[in-house]
Amino acid sequence: MQDLAGKVAFVTGAASGIGLGIAEALAQAGVKVMMSDIDGDALAREVARLAATNADVAGFRADVSLKAELQAAADATIARFGKVHILVNNAGVGGGGGYGEWSDASWDWVIGVNLMSVVWGIEIFGPLIEAHGEGGQIVSTASMAGLVAAVAPGYNVTKYGVVALSEGLRPALAAKGIGVSVLCPGFIRTRIMESARALPERLAGQVALPDPDAPQTEFARLAAHAIQNGIDPLYVGELVVEGIEGDWPYIFTDTNFEGGVDLRFAAIKAGFDRIRGRTPRH
Repeated sequence: MQDLAGKVAFVTGAASGIGLGIAEALAQAGVKVMMSDIDGDALAREVARLAATNADVAGFRADVSLKAELQAAADATIARFGKVHILVNNAGVGGGGGYGEWSDASWDWVIGVNLMSVVWGIEIFGPLIEAHGEGGQIVSTASMAGLVAAVAPGYNVTKYGVVALSEGLRPALAAKGIGVSVLCPGFIRTRIMESARALPERLAGQVALPDPDAPQTEFARLAAHAIQNGIDPLYVGELVVEGIEGDWPYIFTDTNFEGGVDLRFAAIKAGFDRIRGRTPRH
């Protein structure tokens, strides 16, 4: 999609962090943006801020872990803008607990927001992008944890799933004029460490949340410091705009985790090398 001016985008998790950076960068490129988030107050504030810059934006509060609310957001997008060209599946939460700390509710929450909202987003918005025949782009936010399993198990599982879904759909949707990109950010200045703020009321008391008074692990301290000093979300948004224009299959924000990806694929290659030339025993 070389000329984005006048196109329409739908962005989830758009009231803060990466989602807000993407929404703002798209708006600066002349895209009309429907911003969606579970935090209605923050969403209204950011929509008003961007609208004051003459950006053509609107907001729709939705819990994207509920398919019906995502469908309602799609209906509102069409009602407001008439069509949609760009889908940005960005909403995400951290957490889920480590081994021995899992619960059904924790898995439901993390998978619902991080993975199923991406599945439903594509299911709902894909046909809307196809309908006008003008082409489009789907960008889904995974993480470097979608290529290197370095965070909590539930988070890793969902982010690997987003990468796999994006890779698998790319050739199929290319035939329909829709590009598919997966965004794998590193440490970005977001509120991902405060994901508990986005826990739906229906799951209150069912999901084990971090104790703010408990001592942090070394990993948590390092991660918090890296995020606080991380990349500006607006820069990530600018990369996403460039990725949409160039139909990049992978959108990375930096090269800090490249070595970890190399080690993972070296281990996979070593697995093939171990069986190369072996003959079955029976």
